[in-house]
Amino acid sequence: MLDDLELLAALDPQGMYDHIAALPRQCSDAWKRGMSTQFPEGMEDVRAVLIVGMGGSAIGGDLAASLLKGSGKVPVMVERGYDVPAWVDSNTLVIGSSYSGNTEETLSAFSQAHRKGAKLLAITTGGKLKELADRFGAPVVKIDYKSPPRGALGYSFSLILASLAKLGLAPDLSREMADAVETMDDLQRNIRREVPEDRNPAKQLARRVFGRMPMVMGGPLLAAVARRWKGQFNENSKTWAQFDELPEWDHNGILGLKHPKSSVENSFVIYLKAAAEPDRVGLRWEISRGIIESAGVQTYTFDAPGSSALAQMLSAVHFGDFVSFYLAALNGVNPTEMAAIENLKRELAKR
Repeated sequence: MLDDLELLAALDPQGMYDHIAALPRQCSDAWKRGMSTQFPEGMEDVRAVLIVGMGGSAIGGDLAASLLKGSGKVPVMVERGYDVPAWVDSNTLVIGSSYSGNTEETLSAFSQAHRKGAKLLAITTGGKLKELADRFGAPVVKIDYKSPPRGALGYSFSLILASLAKLGLAPDLSREMADAVETMDDLQRNIRREVPEDRNPAKQLARRVFGRMPMVMGGPLLAAVARRWKGQFNENSKTWAQFDELPEWDHNGILGLKHPKSSVENSFVIYLKAAAEPDRVGLRWEISRGIIESAGVQTYTFDAPGSSALAQMLSAVHFGDFVSFYLAALNGVNPTEMAAIENLKRELAKR
């Protein structure tokens, strides 16, 4: 069925596939937009950056924080929730990331950061977050792309990264971004829906995961990408999933492969491998994989292509997005549908 293009289209009436396929163009466009933005003077005079957001709008911050861990000029952290940490002050740049601009946790944290005197930046399509930013005199980098938040990752991630580079808080990765876009384009030629399953590794992995609970792991660079895969399996495929990180998993999770038997037998472990990761992390995976498979759990290793850490990160994101789309088709579900989240929001609004 994964080679039946009419069926794939029928299961995807809102066009999630098109948003997934657009990631390279999103990243390229957002990078140019971010690097051409003019920010008020003094915004770069900070000691830390905090990105506040939830769900698909927060994952861009996770990716940026992971990428900049070894090269950023100041610490970059992500906060999911209603509150900002006690250390936030006038020496902190707080970036509110909300695609809709109406995420209540992000609005709460952004307002709290304003009361603490933090420097502020909003990345959004509009909504209440833009209204708050305008009221607080904070700059807004606007996303002009219509999709569910998870379908606009190229904007939420690249606008954060480019804004930090423009402010001098992160290195200029223009060359690396161009390479990442080219790497994703090359990868997509082999995994787009027109490529039949017998030659399409993304369709093949979706087939192997089908009917099992995926657990996705990555090292320090790709742990945030593993989190993205988990979220895409949840939202697009409507599938229960987990994510974890090496080397931490080797200090606890490796002991959880015995019980309950039903969960172990129905699990599937995916490891995201990157050349930019430390060699010892790769060695840990090779040893861990043997232990996992000896417990009866199937594994899969995705070796992310790309000559830079950024290219490897984004190519791993791109591959996972396609896998989640094909798994949605195997599950017979609409990848865009979000009834459970919408019901939750309606109940919250009543209270």
